[in-house]
Amino acid sequence: MNPLEALTEIAFLLERERSSRYKSRAFRTAADVVAGLSEDHLRDPVRLRGTKGIGSSTFAVVSQALEGRVPDYLAELRRRAEAAGASSSTLRGLLRGDLHCHSDWSDGRTSIATMLAAAERLGYEYVALTDHSPRLTVARGLSSERLEEQLEVVGSLSGRDTRLLSGIEVDILDDGTLDQTAELLERLDVVVASVHSNLRADAAQMTRRMLAAVANPRVDVLGHVTGRLVEGSRGLRPPSEFDAEKVFAACAAHVVAVEINARPERLDPPDDLVRIALDAGCLFAIDSDAHAPGELGFLDHGADRAERLGVPAERIVTTWPAERLLGWTRRA
Repeated sequence: MNPLEALTEIAFLLERERSSRYKSRAFRTAADVVAGLSEDHLRDPVRLRGTKGIGSSTFAVVSQALEGRVPDYLAELRRRAEAAGASSSTLRGLLRGDLHCHSDWSDGRTSIATMLAAAERLGYEYVALTDHSPRLTVARGLSSERLEEQLEVVGSLSGRDTRLLSGIEVDILDDGTLDQTAELLERLDVVVASVHSNLRADAAQMTRRMLAAVANPRVDVLGHVTGRLVEGSRGLRPPSEFDAEKVFAACAAHVVAVEINARPERLDPPDDLVRIALDAGCLFAIDSDAHAPGELGFLDHGADRAERLGVPAERIVTTWPAERLLGWTRRA
């Protein structure tokens, strides 16, 4: 087995099962190191052990791969992934892409190219890069200047099997305006608008804020609508309060998709709000909100939930082919 492929798959599976980010980072670092080594270097145990970025676990993986077998650690991770089971929903097979993922330009853990390669491996038709906007400093949100730079990088990655769409997860500010210039938002393929601050504001204030954002013609997707956290290392967080009937009626009127955020610690919106959005006639986007390549696999969770709740495939924009999807995002 190819050592580089083994290390990369291990990192992917660790990310997918939400293992320690330090573990997955160790294997991605080792993969980067191995990619630059000669065959002679790889097959010299003494030199390989002494190479910076290669630890005892990654050394074992490389050595076993060079022996022509699946490394023990990779075999164990594959067994665990099989035991956890993939999505059994019909809907999962209909999803063509993902409109919400992050790179190391903001708070993601890998490069844009690495995220794109993972999407290609999963067979996606398209994936949107949606790093954060400037107000979210804790997540290294992109200033206008950095977003301009990122657009050049996205352009340089065209022509791949998976189409990389330009995008942003833009903060909805307290008054409902968006945390990026209108001119730049107009240039993007996909705009996901999310609330990240003052999540405990009263329902009337939060409703006004969300209604203003949804009415902005540059918004395509309303991201993780309640901001809740139901498990995980960040602890628990109750959902924001707002008038869901008014907000989802506005989403339907402005043809803005409601995100079904597939991160296991979010599962946002809650089931009752998905039903309200369904009754309002909303479109939906099943998104991973991935911050690492393996997390792109979270779409399984979102597809299972959407199918259980009876969301029709034709109302899920991420089942649409790229040209139809882009026709929708350019509707303004």
